[in-house]
Amino acid sequence: MRVTVTTQQPGTAPGRIFLGPYSTGQMVGQTGALMVADSGDPVWFRPLSFTNLQNADFRVQTYHDTRTGSAQPVLTWWQGTLAIPPTYTNLPAGAPEPGGCYYIYDSHYRLLRTVFARHGFNADEHEFLLTSRGTALFIASKAVPMDLRPYGGPKDGAIEDSEVQEVDLATGDLVYSWDMLQHVNPADSEVPASDASSSGGVWDAFHMNSIDEGPDGQLLISARNMWAVYDISRASGQTIWQLGGKKSDFTFGQNAGFYWQHDARFRPGNLISMFDDGCCNTGTPPEQQSHGLILSLDFQNHQATAVRTYYHQPALYSQTQGDTQALSNGDEFIGWGQNQYYSEYAGAGNSEGNGLQNLVYDAKMPGSNISYRALRYEWVGTPWYPPSAAVRGRAGENTVYASWNGSTLTRAWQVLAGRRPNALSVVVEHADRSGFETAVPTDSRGPYFQVRALDEDGKVIGTSHVVKLGSRQRVKRGPRTADKK
Repeated sequence: MRVTVTTQQPGTAPGRIFLGPYSTGQMVGQTGALMVADSGDPVWFRPLSFTNLQNADFRVQTYHDTRTGSAQPVLTWWQGTLAIPPTYTNLPAGAPEPGGCYYIYDSHYRLLRTVFARHGFNADEHEFLLTSRGTALFIASKAVPMDLRPYGGPKDGAIEDSEVQEVDLATGDLVYSWDMLQHVNPADSEVPASDASSSGGVWDAFHMNSIDEGPDGQLLISARNMWAVYDISRASGQTIWQLGGKKSDFTFGQNAGFYWQHDARFRPGNLISMFDDGCCNTGTPPEQQSHGLILSLDFQNHQATAVRTYYHQPALYSQTQGDTQALSNGDEFIGWGQNQYYSEYAGAGNSEGNGLQNLVYDAKMPGSNISYRALRYEWVGTPWYPPSAAVRGRAGENTVYASWNGSTLTRAWQVLAGRRPNALSVVVEHADRSGFETAVPTDSRGPYFQVRALDEDGKVIGTSHVVKLGSRQRVKRGPRTADKK
């Protein structure tokens, strides 16, 4: 997938952008886990074999190994298949199908852990959080058979239940769970039970889509189809307060109301952030533009006030998905869910109709491609596998192509060539890295070539296999190493 950068101002936060591209229509490129630079060039891509298989919630986290006491930065994501109209028949749109899981990869792009949901639930794409306790918190979903007639649905129906599960990464044991059906009344849903008729009799009453941990260990849970965010006592499982929905403990000031929301997060100072989809379902309330939203909660007067908002230009209406991420420099990063854009704004944000105000970065995915979340993180990747090289000859001049999927330290390339694969010498001392793949012209005839990756100090950090001009196969090396100039 190639990304088009539409705005790039100085002062963006450091880091790369993390996407899980897929499409509900015709996919452009491949699905997978994709890390891109601000330029839109890929940094690391792990493609998937077919477009129905997807990655979501691709991000950087810290893995705490309780057995060794160590901590390390890792990549995490969900992988599986979703019920996407019109191909699904027995689950609500966007629900995870059986067989999904979560992956944890180290900075060398090696698999550390695979995590599965427990006791009959399916791993859900919406959330996977690593904790300092050496555990993983995630959302798990399953259809629970239920007579839905009291709610206006079918007798032989089911409800799509959501559960918070916590697994010890060292032992694989389930150490905590919280079931939404046991604690929240589905009658408060904003989605009628009659909708089950279009999804195999399964009613998506809750649609839990984010988890966050608070300073006192409580859980902040967003349920899109309830229009509500819940603060849950971890110890008792009871709701401490509810924000939004039919039983809200708060009233809302101007521009503070939200609907179909995603990605609710605790912020310091009684603030809550989220992505307000605000659309695009029939009925009440009236449709509103999707936007990033930060609310201040007044617990004494039980009022929620909008302190900052983040709108796009052109105006966007995202029926599903999306996120609002706090960045290290005070900016906010917005993934626009079921729209192709992702953006960065200076912290002060903007207002409806002023989407260009404080916009410092904006990019667009091709076609109908989207990403459940779009996030920015700093990341240092040092692949365990070698760089890649290829060579092509044209009109008496050869061009060597060098790339190293996932290397964030490569700043330049060195090219070696020779008449024999085990007797190569340097023919290009230094060629600056230019995007994911660097083309380096050389008048050397070869026919054998090799590339070395150089860091910012000119040190060799990786060496490719030898390739031969006119051949698609890499060459098996003899016992002699490449000569150094």
